[in-house]
Formats: sequence, structure tokens, C-alpha cells
Amino acid sequence: MAERVDSDHSARLEMQGVCKRFGATIALDEVGIRVSSGEVLALVGENGAGKSTLMKVLSGAIKADKGLMWLDGVSYRPANPLEARRAGVAMIYQELSLTPHLSVQENIMLGMEPATLGVVRWKEVRRRAVDAVREFDNPELRPDAQVSTLSVGSQQLVEIARALAIGCRVLVLDEPTSSLTQQDVDRLFEIIGRLKKQGKAIVYISHFIEEVKRVADRVTVLRDGRVVGTSEIQAISTDQIVAMMVGRQVDELYPRSSRRAGEVVLEIEDLAGAEKPICASLELHRGEVLGIGGLVGAGRTELLRSLFGLAPVRSGKIRLGVYTGPASPVRRWLQGAGLLSEDRKAEGLALSLSVAENITLSKLSGFGPLGVVLPGRQDRAAYRWIEKLGIRCRGPRQPVQSLSGGNQQRVALARLLQHDVDVFLLDEPTRGIDVAAKALIYRLIDDLATGSPAEGRKPKAVLIVSSYLPELMGVCDRVAVMCRGRLGPMHRVEEVDEHKLMLEATGQEVRS
Repeated sequence: MAERVDSDHSARLEMQGVCKRFGATIALDEVGIRVSSGEVLALVGENGAGKSTLMKVLSGAIKADKGLMWLDGVSYRPANPLEARRAGVAMIYQELSLTPHLSVQENIMLGMEPATLGVVRWKEVRRRAVDAVREFDNPELRPDAQVSTLSVGSQQLVEIARALAIGCRVLVLDEPTSSLTQQDVDRLFEIIGRLKKQGKAIVYISHFIEEVKRVADRVTVLRDGRVVGTSEIQAISTDQIVAMMVGRQVDELYPRSSRRAGEVVLEIEDLAGAEKPICASLELHRGEVLGIGGLVGAGRTELLRSLFGLAPVRSGKIRLGVYTGPASPVRRWLQGAGLLSEDRKAEGLALSLSVAENITLSKLSGFGPLGVVLPGRQDRAAYRWIEKLGIRCRGPRQPVQSLSGGNQQRVALARLLQHDVDVFLLDEPTRGIDVAAKALIYRLIDDLATGSPAEGRKPKAVLIVSSYLPELMGVCDRVAVMCRGRLGPMHRVEEVDEHKLMLEATGQEVRS
């Protein structure tokens, strides 16, 4: 990178004219951002807009083809992430990069341990770790506690403590609230407020625009590898931010066609798993979207896994169509139910396989004679969903692991559509994806529940688990909340509000 070119002397961090190309793909095209001390800059955009690539350049993980960077007015060119950390740039990814079998203090100082002649000075390690976690006021964060025993929220604080221990000047938070409870989110925002007062420059990446409006001072929007606008957060509306992200106005994020509930296709009564759920009963009708909310750890995911045969059932009744009792996942597929896992990378997709292979994986019959799979037929089936769901890929043979998160999620959904299941079990279907991808999934859910008699498509039944209450209120017909393993009563969405549901989620009485 070259010498200073008209840099802003007051900025703590400045990036100018950053370009990065991967083969024929232009990931970044003359991108620039500026963050001052004591300021939170929100960086938003669709999956694939260039946010992650820009931050990898900043953190030293990849080298830009062209561009300039400064920290406190001094040229900054990290050769690797360790050099970036030493310069005061800390990156906290959505998927935390902790070593679970090590202690809190070992994780905080990992790679930066004070040592004399190769011998670690453990007293100093402990002192610096204690100093780093003191202001968090979290009893879980004992220096000798093993990280694997901590909650997700506390593990995230360990990452932030690691950044503070090295004296970071710039802190990058990538989707920091995607797996947090509301209490942990509030605590995180308090900590961000304190870090601002200490003069830290913070880059906050999120798909939750309401969070951006709450925590940021300014917002920069990326689209297709370019900056399309920067604004003071108070001077721009949520609709304007979304329109800049997608390049068009998203008029109706939560579409709702005329739905009519039909026969019961899934019924559970007093269902109990090995640990969770403790007790759950519900009826799901064809032509209905039913939502289950609750805090992280309430047992929502365990309920879906029990229904699909991925977790043991201790007692209770399950009826899926004409089939009664627990079954294996293979049997559930055959019975007409499909599960979209909340963890698409670990169990929702076969990352080393292609788009076509993932879409057709659960139902390979019909792609050739005598059980043989002919790639051409497989590709034609995949092309149908690539086009219908707008999956951005080079073609059906591109490995799924090279797609953005939003496009990976569309592939996972395409498998359920290709299998033509009647009951869709969707666990956090929009976690970690951008607004445009969310809008597409919401339209798809509405289309599934509505069906199309003219096209010979019967309405489907959809059961959604989500920690995002506006999503449940927007797409569902009925909603219930899990609290400590127990599923509460069903409500029609027009009869409740988010406040009432949050009170139920936290086990509090609803006061009149």
C-alpha cells in the first residue's frame, strides 16, 4: 500500500480505495470507510456485499490488491492477523474463535503470553486477564474457568476481554447478537457504550437493522462490493437503509396471503425428551404457519429435533399424518416431514458436496435407472431451485462451502422443496442472512402455506422456531413460547404483542 493520500487526521481508522478480486469476481471495488475514536460505525449489506472481505483486509487475514489504511494517521499494513492484533485491531467473528478446553485466562492471552526465556509468566497472565474481565461484572468469568462451561454470551465477553487485554484501538464485531439472549444483548450494548467512552473505534456488522439504529452513530452500506452510502444514523430511516442494501424498495417484508387452516398434519401431546422439552403439546394444521419463540436454551431446538428423530423421546405422543410415535430421521423424510437445522454448516449441509448434490441428497430416486444417479438429471433438478430461489452460484456443480451464508441457507431450503415434504420444521431459518434473503424466505413460507390450486400445489404446514419475535409476529398465524423446557399456550398473532410474549419467555406473570 502506498503513502498517505488526503487522509482524515481525526479518524482513528481510515481505509481508502480498497480493492480485492478473486478470479473474475470483484469482491471490493474502491471501498473506503472512516471511524473516529469513541464512535460506532455500522457496516451493513447483503451477504456477498463485501463486508467480510473488507474486514479480513483490515484484520490482516487477506491482502488487498490495492488501497490504503491508517490507524491514528499512521500507515497500517498488517502482514497477518497477529500483527493486526499487536497494532490494536481486534476482530470478533460471529463464530467465536476460542479454544474451549482452555481456561478464560489462557484464551484471553493466547498467542500474546508474557514470557521470559520461553517460560510463561502465569502470574502476569492472570493479572492481565482479571483486569480485562473486571468491568464486565459477570460472575461466570473466573480466570480459571474452562471456556466450554460458559454460556454463549459469556464466551463472547471472553473474546472482547482478549481484545481489551492487548490494548485494542479498533474493535470489529461481526453479527455479535445472532446467538445471544435479550439479556446478553442488553449487556453487550452497555459494554459497547463503555468502550465508546474509553475512545475505542467500533465497527458493528449486523443484519438486524433495529440493532444498528440503537447502537451505531453512523452507518455505511455496501452493495456488490461498493459503498453506496454513508449517513448519520439519526438522519436515515430503516426503510432507506434496506433500500440501499438491496438496490430497491422492499415494500412488504412480511407478506401474508389469504390462508385457510385445513386438517391437522402434526400433533404432539405432553412430549418430553431426555432433558428438554419437559412438556410440549401442539396441533399444526395444513395451510398454517405456527411459530415457537423463547430464549436461548429454552428447549425450542430440542423440540424440533425430538419431532424429527434426532433426539430421544422419553414420553408423550407424536402423530405425523397417519403415523404415530417417534421415528428415525429417514422415516420422517418418508413420512413427509423435513427439518432445516439452525446449524447449517455442521449438520444442515454437506459442505464438500456441490449445490446439486445437496439439493437432491435426501431423495435420489428418479435421477437414473436402477438406482444410478445421472448428473445431468440431477443438475436439471437443481437449476429449477437455483432459479426459483435466486441462489447465487456459478452453477449446480459449485461446492456449497464456497457460497455466502444466505445462499447456503437457500440451498438447504431447496432440499426440502425438492423432497416435496408436507411439514416444514424450520429452526432459525433466517439467522445470519441479509434482509433481501430474509424477504425471499418469508415470501416462500407464505407461498408454501397458501399453496396454489391452479398449479396443483396443496398448502403445506410450517413450524418455525425463532428467537426474533418480530419475525414470528410477521409470518405466523399462531405463536407459542417455550420457557425452561415447557411450551406455553398458543396465541393468534393478532391477539398478542411482543411484550406479552417476552414476559412468557422469561417466566413472568402478565400484568393487566
